[in-house]
This record gives sequence, C-alpha cells and structure tokens, in this order.
Amino acid sequence: MVLEEAPASIEKVLRVYALVFWYSLTGRMSDAFVQVVTYPKGVNLMFNRGAELEDPDGVLVGEGKIIRHIKVRRPEDLKNPYLRKFIRAALKHAKSIARDKELAGRSMKPARRASAKRPARK
Repeated sequence: MVLEEAPASIEKVLRVYALVFWYSLTGRMSDAFVQVVTYPKGVNLMFNRGAELEDPDGVLVGEGKIIRHIKVRRPEDLKNPYLRKFIRAALKHAKSIARDKELAGRSMKPARRASAKRPARK
C-alpha cells in the first residue's frame, strides 16, 4: 500500500524487536516518512512526523512530540481510507521538509568574499 501511494520512495527493512519496513525519499532512515511495524498481534502504520500532520478526526494514536500511528489489527482494517490518506499526507510533508532543507542549505552557503587585497598605493 505504501509503495502504491509513494512509488518513488525507497523501502528498507530493519529487524529489531519487531520487523520494520521503513520508507523515505532519500534512503536515509532519518528522512523516513512512514514505517510499517509488524507485531505478532498486528501492524502499526507509523508516521515519523505524524504530530505535524492534520488530524481533525483524531485518527492518529500517540502522545509523543513527533510520532503517531494507526493500528491495523485485522485484514479488513486495510480497507480503512485513512491509511492511504495519511500515507499521502506524510509523503507530501516529507517532500515539503526536503524542499525546506534544500532552500536552507542554499541560503546557508557563505557569500563569496571580495579579495582582501588593498589597492596599491600611488
């Protein structure tokens, strides 16, 4: 489902306490916008910057400063339209952050300095 909504994303797999599939536009985990975390009793669709996404219906779960998730416990939960909605929103947000970083990087480059040489005295 994530790759259908974000076909340009890079999928990586990590095995820790759970099997985690994470998706980013750069291949860096720090830039991941969504993770699919598998547990024995279900899956969490985690949004790394979910607290920054609009959620007027209170669908996203979590109380931390940044991460939010949606629980998927039964196969029929995959039909929930919010899953795709939030994947698309997280992707859009990730692209916006990447653009902001790129623009900030450009403006942070030091200006080219004029030569410090003084003109020769006459």
